[in-house]
Amino acid sequence: MFNFLKSAPRLTAADAVARAKAGELIVIDVRDIAEIKATGRAAGSLHIPLMTLQMKCDPSSPECLAELKSGKPIALYCASGGRSQMAAQMMAQLGYAEVHNIGGFFDWQAAGGAVAR
Repeated sequence: MFNFLKSAPRLTAADAVARAKAGELIVIDVRDIAEIKATGRAAGSLHIPLMTLQMKCDPSSPECLAELKSGKPIALYCASGGRSQMAAQMMAQLGYAEVHNIGGFFDWQAAGGAVAR
């Protein structure tokens, strides 16, 4: 569907879990709130729905989240990887140096990532 978009670098979910646990990575869930209520989300992740991503992640926006100003690498996920791919491309265009699409929430869980409900 979005084959014309350049793929963001993939970081395995297992690598993302390990790096997040070590405090080396910011994890962002771009799903809608209804999805999170149904399944939970990655423990310690930021919830930034795709529809608000540009406003919440643009360093020039007064709405930019303080957590994103650390310069840490970023890993994004959604339900299956499509929306997180779009989000990764958007963040790269906003100037974030290291942005990864780790796929879907269930990839996080399968890699042993903790879930917050």
